[in-house]
Amino acid sequence: MSGFDAGVRYGTHRVIEPRGVLPQAAWRVDNSLPLHPTEMLIDIEMLNIDAASFTQMKQAANGIPDDVARMILDTVSKRGKQHNPVTGSGGMLVGTVREVGADYDGPVDAHQGDRIASLVSLSLTPLHLDGISKVHMERDQVAAEGYAILFSSGIGVRLPDDLPRDVALAVLDVAGAPAQTVRLVRPGMHVGILGTGKSGLLCAAAAMRATGPTGRVYGIDVRPDSLEMLMGMGFLHHGILADARSPLAVLDAVHRATDGRLLDVVLNTTNIPGTEMATVLATRDGGTSYFFNMATSFTATALGAEGVGKDVSLLIGNGYVPGHADVALELVRSDQRLRAFLESRYLT
Repeated sequence: MSGFDAGVRYGTHRVIEPRGVLPQAAWRVDNSLPLHPTEMLIDIEMLNIDAASFTQMKQAANGIPDDVARMILDTVSKRGKQHNPVTGSGGMLVGTVREVGADYDGPVDAHQGDRIASLVSLSLTPLHLDGISKVHMERDQVAAEGYAILFSSGIGVRLPDDLPRDVALAVLDVAGAPAQTVRLVRPGMHVGILGTGKSGLLCAAAAMRATGPTGRVYGIDVRPDSLEMLMGMGFLHHGILADARSPLAVLDAVHRATDGRLLDVVLNTTNIPGTEMATVLATRDGGTSYFFNMATSFTATALGAEGVGKDVSLLIGNGYVPGHADVALELVRSDQRLRAFLESRYLT
């Protein structure tokens, strides 16, 4: 493959500034038509904004939905994509395929008229919005009109027929988290889930299966109702009430809950900054700290672990794992408790 062909496949022909970088690193991309022959054009139905980005916008908008909508429209107008300038993160989308370029050879097995979910970040996806009809403040989703462009390198999946659209969208948005949990967790391990929102819920459900009867799954959250709910659903062995922004408080609580053992794997699924060292300190020496939180600072994590002399493997979450969509969807299909909860939250 020539360098030019590789660039087109990865979308560099859409980069406006700065030139020479990939679309995710670009400040601005070209979201205009016509479609390049190597691309796919999608009519948008719904955007699922990633949790860190949506939390930041809600706070900046003082919880006013119209102001969140204006922030999204402003970002897309300026940058040609939904790439939050504060958090650096995006989300993903659901829509209908309008056109497939004659030279498109990407991994998405879809044709004109198929409904698909993108599995690449909105922070790199050329996006044009005509308007936003509704902001779902409690579920990080935005009903919108417009189009998106998927490169040949971009992954996506046709929407399943057996799950409601908004449930599937919510699950696919964080599909990498439970899939990585399956990779990392082994029978008998003691696993901590830092943050018990949507991705934390799916990680806890996956961890309960992976640890087997001899393992233990601990939920760590500042919200007692969330911990109680997950324990009531059978996805946690222990709930630990602690604020992830207070690393010593988390360490003390985990130390007491585990009789000093600490945790083999800690999965950080929170949506706020400043939780790096709580994750590291809760992990035993030789264990693994995994960060699915898009508000994570790599610098704070690496230097912080060094500063306290912790010998742990630090993993920055990659939202892509081969087969991750199938893993996440099957997790929901096979557990009626999980499916019922997600339907109660995401069905309008």
